[in-house]
Formats: sequence, C-alpha cells, structure tokens
Amino acid sequence: MSDIDPTDVEAIRAQLERKPRGIDSIGHRCPCGNPDVVTTEPRLPDGSPFPTTFYLTCPRAASRIGTLEGSHVMKEMEARLGTDEELAAAYRAAHERYLAFRAEVGERAGLEVPEIDGISAGGMPGRVKCLHVLAAQSLAMGRGVNPLGDEVLDALGEWWESGPCVTVER
Repeated sequence: MSDIDPTDVEAIRAQLERKPRGIDSIGHRCPCGNPDVVTTEPRLPDGSPFPTTFYLTCPRAASRIGTLEGSHVMKEMEARLGTDEELAAAYRAAHERYLAFRAEVGERAGLEVPEIDGISAGGMPGRVKCLHVLAAQSLAMGRGVNPLGDEVLDALGEWWESGPCVTVER
C-alpha cells in the first residue's frame, strides 16, 4: 500500500467517473502504474458504514469481471464451497483476514463501525456474491489469501495490456 497523492485521486476519479470517497490508501497498482484497488475506510465521510475494504477501481478489470459474473461462475464457485472442505476453509480464512485488515484500517482512521462487525464482503465466508471484491482482495493482499479471488484473477487475463485505462498527468 501507499499514500494517496493528488494524481492517484484524479486517476481514481476518472476510473470511477465520480469523486472517490473514504480512501485510506492505494491497495494495489496495475502494471500500467494506475491504482486498480483502493483500500476504503469502513465508514464513509457521510457516516454510512462501508464493508467493502478493497474496492476495485479499474474499469477494464471491472468490465471483464462483470462478463465473468454473467457466465454463472459464482454459482459454480459457491457449490464447490459446499463440497470442497479445503476450499471452504481457505475462503473462511480469507474472510477472517478481510475483517482483521478492515479493523486495522478503522483503527488507523479512528472509526468504530459496529454495524458491520463480522461482515466482510463478496459473500464471504459462505457465499459468492461479488467477484469484484474477491479479485480486489487478491490484488491488495496478494495471491494465496483468497483462493476464489485468485481464480478470478486467473480468468481475467492481462486487462492492462492495451495500456492505462485512464491517463492522468503526473
């Protein structure tokens, strides 16, 4: 992770096509150099609880994930959680790591958010609801933390190969 600088904020604004909210730090950088995951505080500036600690900002990666979600892969992944004990245990561990990391972010920001205690994101630990979140966790925390997030990244291919999704003067 890294500190936020104004060019990163502008890149994120361009990626999201709106002003970013509650950014704690850059969770991961795309090989093109732009942020592709932001780490978000657990409470937004307007007071809303926000459980999505790792937020995917790259529109190309997000689009590819949307296509993947449309292929019913989430149902297949969730079904595997019910039959593969090792996968289910690793996914639960990813959930616990997500919660622990969010607690660290909240502590740094001086925020308590009891409304989302025990709730991670993406359907963890028992469901698969959002592949964007799972991929963002794998990018931000590294491969090996979330096995289903790693599978999503493998399925995406090199979304950055055609160059940056947005261009911001540095």
